[in-house]
Amino acid sequence: MALDGIVIACMAKEMREKIVGGRISRIAQPEADALMLTIKNQKDTWKLLLSANASLPLVYFTESTKQNPMNAPSFCMLLRKHIGGGRIVSVDQPGLERILVLEIEHLNDMGDLCRKKLIAEFMGKHSNLIFCDDQDTILDSIKHIPLSVSSVREVLPGRHYFIPDTMHKKDPLSLCGEELSADLAAGSQPVSRVLYTRYTGISPTMAEEICYRARIDGSSYTDSLSAQERARLARSFVSVMETVKNGAFSPCILSDRTGPVEFSAISLTYLPACERKDYASVSEVLDTYYSSREEANRIRQKSADLRRIVQTALDRDRKKYALQLKQLKDTEKRDRFRVYGELINTYGYGLPEGARKLEALNYYTGETVVIPLDGTKTPQENAVRYFEKYEKLKRTCEALTELTRETKEEIDYLESVSSSLDIAREESDLVQIKDELREAGLVKKRGPKDKKSKTVSLPFHYVSSDGFHIYVGKNNLQNEELTFHFASGSDLWFHAKGIPGSHVIVKTDGQPKEALPDRLFEEAAGLAAYYSKGRGSDKVEIDYVEKRQVKKVNGGKPGFVIYHTNYSMVASPSLSGLQEIR
Repeated sequence: MALDGIVIACMAKEMREKIVGGRISRIAQPEADALMLTIKNQKDTWKLLLSANASLPLVYFTESTKQNPMNAPSFCMLLRKHIGGGRIVSVDQPGLERILVLEIEHLNDMGDLCRKKLIAEFMGKHSNLIFCDDQDTILDSIKHIPLSVSSVREVLPGRHYFIPDTMHKKDPLSLCGEELSADLAAGSQPVSRVLYTRYTGISPTMAEEICYRARIDGSSYTDSLSAQERARLARSFVSVMETVKNGAFSPCILSDRTGPVEFSAISLTYLPACERKDYASVSEVLDTYYSSREEANRIRQKSADLRRIVQTALDRDRKKYALQLKQLKDTEKRDRFRVYGELINTYGYGLPEGARKLEALNYYTGETVVIPLDGTKTPQENAVRYFEKYEKLKRTCEALTELTRETKEEIDYLESVSSSLDIAREESDLVQIKDELREAGLVKKRGPKDKKSKTVSLPFHYVSSDGFHIYVGKNNLQNEELTFHFASGSDLWFHAKGIPGSHVIVKTDGQPKEALPDRLFEEAAGLAAYYSKGRGSDKVEIDYVEKRQVKKVNGGKPGFVIYHTNYSMVASPSLSGLQEIR
């Protein structure tokens, strides 16, 4: 879910409570499209992040500190000159727009008291941070938008600031139930679409919530609604808007077994299967929901080169594997050539010269077969020709069997590396994966003195509901380290059956598995399913065994093991009941 007008309204309320009257003590621009304002208000200090990132616009209070560039960008320097030390007078939201206006009072160069506006627009790819004077004249912006980029509005120094009304949406806060009913009666569109396309600040998620509260299917068409249903929908809509007007927000995050699904500033009820967690502020919601996603996006961008290397190798090996399988299938007829040669030797003595075929009884199957012959050769020479074909295909089959096995192992290995890239959280994880690919010859070494990076990447560490410590490898090198150097013989080893995934080690402290609680097995299996290629499935088959039963494959790739005595269970990918130790 993106920032909608209702979340912005909740954020505006929080900002008014925390920073109105406070002074801006520090202004930083950690990224090209983001600001970090440090505001001191009485005894409290707040860090406000304003991001105009095109794919992830954000605004929330945070306790984390971002690294700043050595030289501050010009927009940051301009803000420091004008509003550094300034007092925040007000925080406003025009209607239910995805816009926040911070009015700041400060002293100019002459010592006169004046006001400026810092306007934050959170509109997807059109997001921007705009600095204006008290007459709404743009002084500068974090993104310059000339007429060649947008014919609707220029965002350049000296231009007048205004909110473009390209969609001609209505303000839902000033809407009455009768007007909504009239809008619903006009035309034929899905109900939820009408709500988020005709009214400012309503997201598709909130439109679904309004429909759900009115007991109406959001995908049903407006012209199919009865008068009673339209009235019910209008009451639901007005009720939500009253919640916004009164500031009765309930920030929450809804999660399923794979993680956060949605967040909202008011209670969401249309996803009953999800687990809801309430928060004290919308900043906590946004920080929790987006920090992991923002980090994941950053890691995904940094891993793009590694992903390309792995995917290129995978595509090549898959094509090679398909061709090898086809060639291997062609060798299945080799035994037929051997039989042809034997039958010619058995029945070919009476063939006339120049015969083109031989009809003979196949004494292996009891069926009569027709064997093509080369009329220019003797029966003996035809038999030799078929035996030679048989020997050639036999050698090809033996070679291809080994090659296909090697290619399949390479594909499995590359898929495991791809899975490792999917679960990488930190740059140190990527460094270790790159070291692994370098050892595998997929990444070129920098030179003869090239050594492994000293960057330390640690496995995931969880504590179960019953207090047992569980470790999860992030990549093949960690899997091997966990299984063969960290785990003891009586510890439990879990892995998704037949698909790439992490090794999961449960430290049993020497207790026999019969004495361990059933819940521990369920939670460990859920972890093994979660950190595997089967994460998106409802159920994943998991193998588990004592670590002493797990053996390393001689000459095999890192993290590849064999085991012969194991137990199996089916688990849903889940982190529930587990506490992560960072």
